[in-house]
This record gives sequence, structure tokens and C-alpha cells, in this order.
Amino acid sequence: MRRQLTQKIVPIVLSIAMLVAAGCSSNASNSGSATGEGASGVPIVKVFKSHMGIGSMPAADDPHVKYVADKTGVQYELITTPPGSEPSEYLNLMIASDELPDILRPIGGVEQTLIQQGGALPLDELLPEYAPHVWESIPQEAWDIVRSASPDGKIYYVPKVFLVPERAPLIRKDWLDKVGMEMPTTVDEYVEVLKAFRDKDPNGNGKADELPTSGREFGRWMDHLFAMYGVAMWEGYPEWDEYEGKIQYAGTTDNMREAIKFIRMLYVEKLLDNETFLNKGEVWQAKINNNLVGSWYHLPANVRDRYNAMLTQAPEAYIAAMPLPKAEGFEAFVTQKSMGEPEWMIPAAKQDNAANALKLLDFFYNPENDEFVRFGLEGEQHEVQDGRKVILPPADNKPLALGMKNLTTADDMNKRIEETYPEDQQQMVKDMFVVSTADARQIAGDGLPASVYEGFPDIQSHKLFQEVLTKIVIGELPLEAYDEYVKKWNASGGEVVTQRVQEWYEKVKK
Repeated sequence: MRRQLTQKIVPIVLSIAMLVAAGCSSNASNSGSATGEGASGVPIVKVFKSHMGIGSMPAADDPHVKYVADKTGVQYELITTPPGSEPSEYLNLMIASDELPDILRPIGGVEQTLIQQGGALPLDELLPEYAPHVWESIPQEAWDIVRSASPDGKIYYVPKVFLVPERAPLIRKDWLDKVGMEMPTTVDEYVEVLKAFRDKDPNGNGKADELPTSGREFGRWMDHLFAMYGVAMWEGYPEWDEYEGKIQYAGTTDNMREAIKFIRMLYVEKLLDNETFLNKGEVWQAKINNNLVGSWYHLPANVRDRYNAMLTQAPEAYIAAMPLPKAEGFEAFVTQKSMGEPEWMIPAAKQDNAANALKLLDFFYNPENDEFVRFGLEGEQHEVQDGRKVILPPADNKPLALGMKNLTTADDMNKRIEETYPEDQQQMVKDMFVVSTADARQIAGDGLPASVYEGFPDIQSHKLFQEVLTKIVIGELPLEAYDEYVKKWNASGGEVVTQRVQEWYEKVKK
């Protein structure tokens, strides 16, 4: 059986008439802006990408923008979410307001709304002609998953492809050493480690301020606690995987019930940060950076800046990937989603500028440009120290540089580590991937189209799950409330969605 790899959506209000009219009329305001030109006469491509991090929007005369324009004949104009805005809501507003970018990174399931309402441009014929490096570098399996997400079997978006595990359980190895313990191999041993982190002052500041493990609001980013019980989770959202011989929502399984029971115990014993369900992302991350958290779940590839912040307070800090402790009767695994998630799509209303948008995208997938994509320009995105390129840290007053490639193999990751991490950190990060790869398993629901949730917003948003998880863990509800939640989930549309998912799975697993 071919292993698969899902995406959630939130509902949006979209005017199909507006999109179709904009796409068909050469006199529409969108069509005019779609073929706009910069001061140098090159066509402009407006790119929407959220979660860009710290930095300002680059101007037309920005060196990075000018370099890309010189190489591609296309000038990019980067658009991102304004500070304080929720990314999916902002993108939905752009679409509903007819302020469409030429190419966008879909979030919140907007790709399915566009596809279903005729607002997405099919790319089957355009990709080989205008983006051959994109077309050729993405595996056929990924294109097949993309086609399975549309009713007509066409390609409406370029998928993300990540062929190494992205996420891993992480632990402070220096804390383990300070409390005189080995890496835990069972859940019981893990609990003993957390107790030692709580009680034995491993951060050495003389205060009982250690948080043995921690997560974020709605129970997000503590997937390791679910993974020990064989629960497919992605950043705190239950995924779809095979249970009892068929694909099911992990958020209604017996595995999940046992995981919640375990997490409740950790909360009561103050082994789980009791502010977990209040932690905004930046607060959670600050606790980790400030030498307060012993065990957490995150991305090894992005650990550099966080680790460097940690070193300012704990010079002996060392982060290791933790092999998943085993719970008796359960098969622990790290959830891996490798392909099929939407990465880039072009609105149908922007078809006149589609060729330029794809030329821009192809530049980032062309292997000849790998070094530029990774490091950018000297003095702008990197500097040379002792003959080695070192990426400059982000800053509010520094322009962001566009990146569009999201295709990673094991070789790519090794190269990224070797070229962008200090030499004394490289082996630490490489070791993290060795551990996470050994525990990772591609889940059955990878690439699941968001259309399966149509008509059931509470199911697609995981609202019901997050509510019962939070209330049971903090003690507002007994564990038995989980059983009532499962019944409610099924009655609220879960049975219908499950049937759709199983039909999709039967189609794509062949």
C-alpha cells in the first residue's frame, strides 16, 4: 500500500462572480494591474506570503528585488500579513475585496474554495512551459495527490514536498546530565525525568521556575505527548491515519483518550506548564529561549536562532532529539507529512500574468540558483566571515527577501545545515534528524483535500476537539467527557466527513 501524506481549512466568503468576471474581462481592474510594469519596464508579479517573520517589505529598488528581476525579467512585489492580523482572515479579505495577488501561498483552506468556485487557474499545461524546474523536481506521487484534491483531476497548486521529518521531540541534554539521568525510553521513565526537571534546579538559577515540558494555547505544539500513544498530530491538530484497519480521525480514537489521560496527569503534577493553554506562540518560545523548558516539540531545522538565544543564559546548553518513549500497548511515532500540502497557486483572475508568476517561481527551484536562494546577497542577507558565508540575523528595519522554494530532501537538509549553521552546532542538528527520522512515519492522510470538510466548519477547525482537550486537562471536565465528545463529533458531521475521507483514501492509495 502506498503511504500517503493533510490540510485543514476555515470557511471564507468568496464571490465567484467577481473572480470569474475578473478572469474573463480584459478591461477588469485586476487584469490591468496583472500586467503592470515597474520603472525599468519589467513586469511586476505580486506575491502573497504569510508568516514572513521580522523585517520590512522590500521596495522596488531593493538589491534582492533588482537581482531577481535581472535574472528572470520579472520584478516581485512582496505582500504579507500586516502586524496584528490573522493570516487566513487577511488573505480571505484580499480575495473578497478583489485585491488579488498574482501568486499566493494558500492558508486556511483557501485553495479549495478557489478551486471549487472556479477562482483557481489550472497549471497542468503552464508548469512544463514556464516552470520546468518546478515541474521536474516535484515527484509524480505529489502531483497525483494534488490532482486527487480537485473534482476535475487538474493541478491547481504547486505542493510543498518535504522528504525528511520536519518536527521532533526535543530535550535539554545538559539538563539530563545535571540531574544525573539518561534519555528516557518508556513513558514511566519520561515522567521521572520531568519530575527531576521540576525538582532539581537543572537551569541552575536557584529558583523553582523550571517547566519540565510545555505547549501552546489550544494544546498546540506539544505533539510529543500525543505521539507516545500513537496519535497522528500536526502542530496540535489531530490528523487522519489508519486505526483498526481503516483511516480515521485521530481525535476520536482510543489512542487519543489515553494520551489526554496522560497529559491530564502531567498537568496535575505540574510536569506540564500550567500556563500551556494560555501561552501565545511568542510567550511559549520565550520560555524555551530563556532556559526554562526542559522538553518540547519543534523544528530541528529552525533551532539555530533559538539555541543561540538560549546560550546567552546557559553557555553549556545542548539540545537533543528525544527518541519517543514507549507506552505499553501503543506504537509511538512522529507524524510526517511529506507531500501534497498547497504551497503556491495562481488566481484565475490573474491568468494574464501567470507566465511571469511561474517564471519567478521557477527561478527559486532552479538548482543553479540554490546558493543565492539560501544566502541571498552579500551585505544584504549574508556576510563573509573567515571565508564562510554567514546569514545575517533578521531585524525590523531590514527588508525581507522573498523565498519560494519548499522542496527538501535529506541531501538538501544536510547542505542547509552545513552552510547555514556554525560548525560547532552542525552535528547537534544532524543528530536531531537521525533520531526524528528513525521515529517518523508518513501518515495515511497526507495530502487530504480540505474539501472533505465542506459544510462542517467545527470539524475542519478542530474546535470540538480543542474544547474537550483543554477542559479535561485543566480539570473542568472528567475524562469520561471524552466519550460524549466522540458521540457529539460524529453527530455534528464527523460521520459524513469520515466517509468522504475513506472514499478519498480508497482512490489515492491504489
